[in-house]
Amino acid sequence: MADTPPRTAQPTARPDRAVALTRTPADTFAGASAGAPAHDADLIVIGGGPAGCAAARTAAGLGMRTILIEPDALCRNLYRIPALNNVLGGWTDGPALADAVTAELRSTDLCRLELGSEVAGVHADDERVTVILDTGTRLTAPHVVVATGVGPLQPHAVGWITAPDTRPLPPLWRATARDAAARTLLVLGGDRPIGTFLRAQPDTDTRLLVAYPESDAYKIEEIRDDPRVTLLPTAHLALSVSVSGRATADILSGDGGRRTVTADAAYLSIGNAPTAPPGDLVRGADGYCPPGEQHPRVIVAGDLRGARFQRIMTALGSGSEAALRAYYAARDLSAGR
Repeated sequence: MADTPPRTAQPTARPDRAVALTRTPADTFAGASAGAPAHDADLIVIGGGPAGCAAARTAAGLGMRTILIEPDALCRNLYRIPALNNVLGGWTDGPALADAVTAELRSTDLCRLELGSEVAGVHADDERVTVILDTGTRLTAPHVVVATGVGPLQPHAVGWITAPDTRPLPPLWRATARDAAARTLLVLGGDRPIGTFLRAQPDTDTRLLVAYPESDAYKIEEIRDDPRVTLLPTAHLALSVSVSGRATADILSGDGGRRTVTADAAYLSIGNAPTAPPGDLVRGADGYCPPGEQHPRVIVAGDLRGARFQRIMTALGSGSEAALRAYYAARDLSAGR
């Protein structure tokens, strides 16, 4: 079996869409599985982040006709990561990696990209998976990989913060060099984008006041020794933000101590919430979708699996593994053979 199917010339994509739905030549896409059941694809992938892109690329490399559905641009969150230091291939920033992944998906013959569409439902039965788009289009395949990832939490979603229900606070990764220069920023939560922010701006004179709950203690090890960071272990925090954006926080620590801190602005790093599409996905109490509890035709990949392994490298690996599971299942082979 060849690692990659034969390449064919590609038409130019429409400028208003990264890749048109009909980008892949119809004869190449439809003819790849001649004699197979009448499905729209051999595999549908929902989500165009690292996990979804890896699943689609791996599946196409195995000769599977694949449709990847993404409501936005491919790798949209990668474009927001200014610095990388834990990804193979020498990539040092998210946009460069995102450009490379996007270019590869666009040139993959057996991967058809459906961009700009939301998934309104995922339904699995003994014969197929049906994915319904917000346009009303219904797509079927023997298996689906769901890799929709997570979105940022706001203070009202966590119990350790009391904050006015006003305009949403921005996540720290949105802070630019101009936002941060010579300022003190209050960061709510100890999630790992703090380390990314500091690595991306090694010479910044920003001071970060990081208020974090005990559940985030394991996450702040990489920033503990940075002189720009003041760590504030927190049992409860009451936040107020002025019209100008200046933030004041009354903090109760785990040992009962109290203190008040002020900052030029407040940013979030309290983590993310899973964004699974509607339909036949089994969700745990935390909203994530445990892979082992899903219908056999539904394979969960990437950050949607759980909160503890949210890394670009683990997403890429789990996406590739998901595609292999679909490939083996379609051929009634055990993944362990």
